Amino acid sequence: MKEQLTNLKSRDWTETRAHSSWQIFKIMAEFVQGFETLAKIGPCVSIFGSARTTPGHKYYDLAVEIAKRLAENGFGIISGGGPGIMEAANKGANQGHGRSVGLNISLPFEQSNNPFIDRDMSINFDYFFVRKVMFTKYSQAFIMMPGGWGTMDEFFEVSTLIQTRKFTQTPMICVGSAYWGGLFKWMKEVMQEQESNISPGDLDMIKVFDTADEVVAYMTEFYTHNKLQPNF
Repeated sequence: MKEQLTNLKSRDWTETRAHSSWQIFKIMAEFVQGFETLAKIGPCVSIFGSARTTPGHKYYDLAVEIAKRLAENGFGIISGGGPGIMEAANKGANQGHGRSVGLNISLPFEQSNNPFIDRDMSINFDYFFVRKVMFTKYSQAFIMMPGGWGTMDEFFEVSTLIQTRKFTQTPMICVGSAYWGGLFKWMKEVMQEQESNISPGDLDMIKVFDTADEVVAYMTEFYTHNKLQPNF
């Protein structure tokens, strides 16, 4: 191990530092493209969820309905740009005649642009952290459909930003009480009550609904009393 570390320091680490310096420009380019594109969209909602959910699945159809209803109410829809729930969100945006944005990410599997993204609103990213900044800066609500690792990453990222007030208080909605119920039970009983790692009331910032009617009604009520604006 010591010999390996010595060889790394003497041979490879200099090349790594040089690569990292040039990498800054790639990261900057992704930020610039994202900011310039999304600044045009106006009020919008990010919808997250599994890339593996297929058309005809209840959560796919529900994501289409939610996105369509929100688009009809004037919101643009932002998704991760790929298949599954992301495709459903962009499809609903199209059906509701709203702006349809796809923030795609280069992956070795699963991810490819879905056909429902507006031609001028498709952005490809290499870096997850840049992509998440785009989601969080420009969305006036975050809707979490059932999903896997990526959705959970986005769930905890957004909830942390809201809880720490790093941006404006923004609606965060989980759809599917049967899917999310176990996680919320654990967070309440273990994180909050047993270990006191979150405060009483922290979970109140996240709503859990099962229907498009509930989502749209909550969004309408929230923005009757709150200003639409970028989060930071």
